Amino acid sequence: MEQEQLFAQLAEILEVDEAEVRADLNLTELETWDSLAVVSAIVAIQQIYGVNLEAAALADCETVGDVLKAMEAGKQ
Repeated sequence: MEQEQLFAQLAEILEVDEAEVRADLNLTELETWDSLAVVSAIVAIQQIYGVNLEAAALADCETVGDVLKAMEAGKQ
């Protein structure tokens, strides 16, 4: 499933266990959610889903659920 792929990529980017990556994971509480993580997430999202997101839109995301919503908005 694509969402599982994305969660696995986010776990690697955020340097957390894959089991910790779920919709309610608060990105703003993680030291690893920085500009490099945002860029890495943009690349992962583009590769997995073919969705191009603006860095500002992704940087504004507070949770993984917000990332999923931004992706849905980016598909339109």
